[in-house]
Amino acid sequence: MLYSMTGFGRAKGTINHRQVVVEMKALNGKQFDLNTKLPPILRAWELDIRNMLSGMLVRGTIDLTVTVKQEGASKPMTVNTELAVFYYNAMKQIAQQTGAPEENVLSTIMRMPEVVAPDQDMLPDEEWEQVKGIIIKAAEDLTAHRQHEGEALLRDISQRIQNIENLHEKVLPLEPERIERVRTRINQWLEDMAGKDKIDPNRFEQEMIYYLERMDFSEEKIRLRQHCEYFKNTVNENDAAIGRKLNFILQEIGREINTLGSKANHAEIQQIVINMKDELEKAKEQILNIL
Repeated sequence: MLYSMTGFGRAKGTINHRQVVVEMKALNGKQFDLNTKLPPILRAWELDIRNMLSGMLVRGTIDLTVTVKQEGASKPMTVNTELAVFYYNAMKQIAQQTGAPEENVLSTIMRMPEVVAPDQDMLPDEEWEQVKGIIIKAAEDLTAHRQHEGEALLRDISQRIQNIENLHEKVLPLEPERIERVRTRINQWLEDMAGKDKIDPNRFEQEMIYYLERMDFSEEKIRLRQHCEYFKNTVNENDAAIGRKLNFILQEIGREINTLGSKANHAEIQQIVINMKDELEKAKEQILNIL
């Protein structure tokens, strides 16, 4: 089963007259990268949140926002006097230098970050466990969203691989004609250069065998078929994060397709190879979205 790297999750709950809302948004990323927007009351638990989500979400760029709102009467507030004085002196100096009025300095200072804060800046352990549960629910919601998008990606990528296999089958009936064209072209070139009577049939056959062996792509066809089959088996593995592995398999498929095209020496086969490459590139674009 495939999981998309993108998704959205949300959960909320009420804990001791506090309304907690958790939102997560996941985007593509090679590693796990968590961007948090937490209220001061949860900052002490940021490392715990990071470690927990790293195990659950595996990869991607995750934006986490946790909002905690107090229900009912407001909690007592504290004023950071030292910070307020620092802001006051700085603003007073700016006002004197610019000639701006000083009447509204105090009201401005009270709106500055960290000057006024709730009296309680630490969440009790028992309440943290409940908040942790809400965060886990949001992560599970995000994972469910990833799974839903992954199903659509699976259908598209599987079709791309099937198209490559179908194109591969079209190469098979063209091979006898391809070999005969090469034989005819070389024979005609020798006749034009040396004359028909001067061609040694035995030597000609030896050279033809050597040349056709270099053009033979039987091994590439076998490996291409095997890689496609391996890809189809891998997408059905019970692994939550197989995007990298699938990307490696696509690289091997691309290597065999490129060799097939370089050895083709046949216009119709080369056109088929181009179509294979087109399907492969579309599959690679989708793999970037796989967890």
